[in-house]
Amino acid sequence: MLHLHYHPSDASLMPHIFLEELGVPFELKWVDRANNAQKSPDYLKLNPNGLVPVLVDGDLVLYETGAILLHLADTHPQAQMLPPVGSAARAQVYKWMFWLSNTLHANITVYYYSQRYVADGNTGGASEVKARAETRIGLLLDQLDQQLQHSGGPWLLGRDYSPADCMAFVLSCWTRNFERPAHTRPHLGPYLQRMQARPAVQRAATTEQLPPSFFVKN
Repeated sequence: MLHLHYHPSDASLMPHIFLEELGVPFELKWVDRANNAQKSPDYLKLNPNGLVPVLVDGDLVLYETGAILLHLADTHPQAQMLPPVGSAARAQVYKWMFWLSNTLHANITVYYYSQRYVADGNTGGASEVKARAETRIGLLLDQLDQQLQHSGGPWLLGRDYSPADCMAFVLSCWTRNFERPAHTRPHLGPYLQRMQARPAVQRAATTEQLPPSFFVKN
């Protein structure tokens, strides 16, 4: 049995959606972030970084969201969620997953945790960091929108759905409170609607009790 350590609406939503897409048995393990359960000694044995998610697959304990998604795709080849090994199409999936993780997600982290990048109490500095991060993220969302324009759709890499779609969808939802959120862009907006309509996304959202405002700002 697969076990996913998660917290609602966090990065764990990406593998949660993907597990629903795969249709395989799994169990969710709630991490109570309100009480810093992710920093508890037991959890730190799973992920010494104290971050969510963690996937436990038998004796394998895996963290880093992209790694979890690729492992799940590799271990469930019958779902055909990745192109053949060594193909140009598979390389494109790798490229976009690393870009989503290392570039877009990293900048969103700066936006939401801007106080970590300045001295304690420097609220003005934190506000400036947050504003600069939002500007940078806006350019990255434009890049994502252009990819959707040229991919041939309906998914991020074109005709075939992949784990990169789980990442792009959740990260885009996290921008819902921006001055110009992802869903306002001409190609990202319809894409996010297609993603939200997928039964796997709806099941994960219901399980995590995500409000409609998670997807689009009220």
